[in-house]
Amino acid sequence: MSVLSRVSAPAATHDLASRVAALLSNPERAAPRDLPGSVGDQLPEDNRLTRSVAGKLITGPTGLGTSAARISSWCPAAARVSTGRVSAGRPTDGGSDSELYCPAALRDDKALGEEVNDRQVDWAEQVGIYPGQLDRVRAANFGRLMMLTHPATDDPDRLLAASKCVLAEWATDDHFLDEEFLGADALVIGSRLGITYAAVDPADLPVGYAPQLEAALSAEPVAVAYRSAFDHLARYASATQVARLRHELSVMCMAYNHEANWRATGRVPPVWEYLTHRHENSFLPLMVLVDPISGYELPAAEFADRRVRRVFFLAGSASVWAWLGGNREWHSTTEGYHGASNA
Repeated sequence: MSVLSRVSAPAATHDLASRVAALLSNPERAAPRDLPGSVGDQLPEDNRLTRSVAGKLITGPTGLGTSAARISSWCPAAARVSTGRVSAGRPTDGGSDSELYCPAALRDDKALGEEVNDRQVDWAEQVGIYPGQLDRVRAANFGRLMMLTHPATDDPDRLLAASKCVLAEWATDDHFLDEEFLGADALVIGSRLGITYAAVDPADLPVGYAPQLEAALSAEPVAVAYRSAFDHLARYASATQVARLRHELSVMCMAYNHEANWRATGRVPPVWEYLTHRHENSFLPLMVLVDPISGYELPAAEFADRRVRRVFFLAGSASVWAWLGGNREWHSTTEGYHGASNA
């Protein structure tokens, strides 16, 4: 899920949804035969709202990709960030619907997106991530992505807070797992993640050892980025909301170690294991930013409710599957990991 590969990836063709559908409907391809039934069959009968939302996620009307993918129809540079195209309407010809659904964007303020993107690039230079690659960071257009993702605010500073968190997360993938020229090495990712996470959730070491940890964090651009991003987010997020992001990032770090094991050993996981990995390594860290950036807080009971979490997980997983399915460069280098390339 490299930022750099996203910039150069071609747009997805319209066979993406059918490939995802084929992957999920064919458990005999290395996955167990006793997969659970449809999402609707597993939901409580009295929860019509959850049933309706989940049904749309699985069998939605038209379009390819995710909400972020809609950017591609508006901005050539951002088209490389999301690699699919979507349409919001339902089919009118009565034909079968095998494509993924995405509602229309609620607003498109190009000037606001550009302002956030300019600030984002300046910040990336300050913290030291993507040295010599700032033109590609700009082309990825995360500022525009945040403007489209968070329509509840037109404050560029709030949007920048989200954008910093998102870019720090992508930089983790690039620096630790995907881009060798940035230092990625599957053999040492565990120790690097373990140290860097101390920037996400500060560690209090004995006085004699604290300077050594501080030196290590200061020398790691991703850790510097996380510290800066969390400091900025704290202007708008409650302690609970910050803790939720920390939790999702800790899960993401575990998933990065999971993937690194495949790379280090050369083992190709079966589909069920890959999908489990994607449950843990999806777009959930980005999604938990919605309420602090929008200026409200989802109550703890609702945030933790299994039905709410299920919808979040489905949305996060569907988004990442659509992105990976459209990113042919990623497919060509990690073809065995997803099992979809032969669908």
